[in-house]
Formats: sequence, C-alpha cells, structure tokens
Amino acid sequence: MVDYRPIPDEREAFHEYRSYAFRPEEGLPPYDPDEHENPRATRGARRAIYADTDADAAGDERPRTVCRHYWLEARVRGDVHPTAGLASVATPPEYRRSGYVRQLLTGSLAEYRDRGDRFSILWPFEYRFYRQYGWDTANRIVTHACEPSVLSFARGADADGSFRSLEADDYEVLEHAYDAATEGLALERDEAWWRHRVFGGHDIDPFVYAYERSGEVAGYLVYRIEDEDDGRTMRVSELTAADPEALLALLAFCADHDSQVGRIELRVSETVPIRDLARDPDEIETTITDGPMVRVVDVAETLPALSLPDVSTELTLAVEDPLADWNDGVFELEAANGRLACDRLDDSDVDSDATLEIGALSQLVVGTRSAADLERTGRLEARNSEVLAALESLFPETDVYFGEYF
Repeated sequence: MVDYRPIPDEREAFHEYRSYAFRPEEGLPPYDPDEHENPRATRGARRAIYADTDADAAGDERPRTVCRHYWLEARVRGDVHPTAGLASVATPPEYRRSGYVRQLLTGSLAEYRDRGDRFSILWPFEYRFYRQYGWDTANRIVTHACEPSVLSFARGADADGSFRSLEADDYEVLEHAYDAATEGLALERDEAWWRHRVFGGHDIDPFVYAYERSGEVAGYLVYRIEDEDDGRTMRVSELTAADPEALLALLAFCADHDSQVGRIELRVSETVPIRDLARDPDEIETTITDGPMVRVVDVAETLPALSLPDVSTELTLAVEDPLADWNDGVFELEAANGRLACDRLDDSDVDSDATLEIGALSQLVVGTRSAADLERTGRLEARNSEVLAALESLFPETDVYFGEYF
C-alpha cells in the first residue's frame, strides 16, 4: 500500500525532485527558501506518494513521486468551472518504473473529485504518457515567426489609439480586454495570477504594453526580448485584441521594433488570422504544436453542470477510464429544455449508443473536437448517424485556447 498526502514540510525534497526532473543539466542547486519560495513558486498545493509503513520502518521515508496542484477556474462553454492544474510531476530515478506516478494520478483525481473540480489541465512532457491515463490535447498553439518588416503592412491601420507600458499594479486595466477576448478553457485570473504569472517571469519579468482608444484598453501584448547567437528575438507570449483594428495596431507595434530585433515570434491561438492579414505570408514561418492536455474529472457531475444547446435527446454513452472507476461505465444522457441529466447505469452490459475513452469525451465536452471528427479518427464509435448527430448537437465544437504555463 502507498499513501497519497500533502508534503508541506518537505520542500527541499520537492525542490530536489523537480530540479532533477526538469533541469538536470543545471545539477542540483542548493535549496534556498529566499530564492525558491517566492510568490510565483509557492502557489499551489504539493502532494506526494509515500511508501507503506514497512519501508518507512526501514528508514526510507522519502516521497516516491511528487506533484503540485493549482486550484484554478476555467471557462468552458461560457461558464466558469473549478479546474485543477496538475504540474511538477517528478520521480527520482531510484523510484521509477514502480507504478508510483499512476498512483499519484489516481490520488490526484480522487482529491479533485472530493473538491468538486470539473476538469484537470496539465502540460505533458510526453503526450503518449498522459494519454494512457485519460488526458488528451486541449488545443493547439500556433507560432508565427518573421522579420519585423513583414508586419509593416499593419502600420497606420488604426491611428486613433496609443500605447503605454504597464506594471503589475496596472493589471486591472487589462481585465476587461482579457475577459472579452478569451476562448474556451481561458482562466479566471485573480490578482496574484496577474502579478506573478503575467507580469512576473521565472528569471526576468516580461514587458507588457496596452493599446488604448478613447481611454479604454482595446488590446495588449506580453513579450520578452531575448539575445541569441543570430541576434535579438521579440517573443510575444500573449496577444489580445478586441477587434481587427486593434490586432493590426499590435502587429504594427511589433514591426516598430525593427531597430532592436531581427526576428519576431508570435505565440497565439489558431483563430488569430496573421497569415490571412499579411501581404507576404510566404515570409512567415508558421509552426503548429500541441498545447496542454485536459480531462473530465467526474462525468456524472460535470456534464449536467455545462451550459449546452437547447436540444431534446436521449442516449447512452459507454466511457472507458483507466484511472477513475467512477467514470468507467455506461451513462444515460437525457437532454431537454437546456438541461442535461447524466446518470451512471448499474448494468454495465447495456448495449450503449456510443463508446469512447475519457480523453476523447473530454475533448468533446470542452469543444476541442466534434463528435464527427472523433468518429472519423476512430476515437468514438456510434451506433448510427442519428446518435452521431445527437452528440454533435449536444456538444458543438468551439474555439478553445489555453496558453498559460504553470
């Protein structure tokens, strides 16, 4: 037996495990509370798996594997839902290949369920690894890279506004623009998140500039300028625009750094039409990568909590979940008058209308992929086209973008 529990008094061990897992090339830097227990680093709740009492009696009381939970809120289909961010999963080499991570993930999901969290989000070191445990890709991230001159087409498109530099104390002026422009899975940011995650960096704080018209923020961008072997690069990690004119103004702002940088990188969602706007799209290097992974914590509790289209339908879903036994089974869905009832059936031998894994269901629920897309790629089996159409109506595909690291 193992024990899943908090590790509030073993921060040095947590620091050691995390350093070895994610920055082994730097060795094991000595633990310094003043350096490693800053507001950015201490947010979240540390958890670990400990071995049974026999191992403890032998003097081996160190945690086998550790992680950190962030208690967040994310928007899904227009509403805010409690969401757990999972990070810093780390196991020292002497404890690997023993099933401890699986036990850590199982304990984490049980805690999320007890807390009432609807979703879990993580940034994987390897997608295949976490997909086997029920998480799947939430969205993709697009990076556009070009010389500043390629964005010069945007100059003069919106001459009525102006830019100003912001500091952490100014975060409130950005909240309206952020709330108006974000897609599904966007976080509800509190003051601490704005200060220490948006305006604060690991080593160097980023620049934050707001674009204003008539005293109102119409857009903003967060970026760093990094010196590399082939020159400086302006890396934009967040770009938010209230309308097309504001987007052009932000791109022009980037172009105006032509005397300082030789390259601009814009990290954005797939919905930002930079290549469509550019006069020379062939001069833009665009890469698409998988973003974070998402997972439904409790099917029976999460699905009825969603705001769904007003459709009337009844169907049964067979869900396969490798970790959460409360999700592994057949669920009866009944939708009417904008409400959805979801009940797990005691008889798992029921001939279900559709079958899918929890990861595919998670993508369907948050809006990342449609039922037709999942069926086409072998991730969903439907009894007939009517069942597929019902799932399409219940869970239409939407714009989803989560780009925040934690």
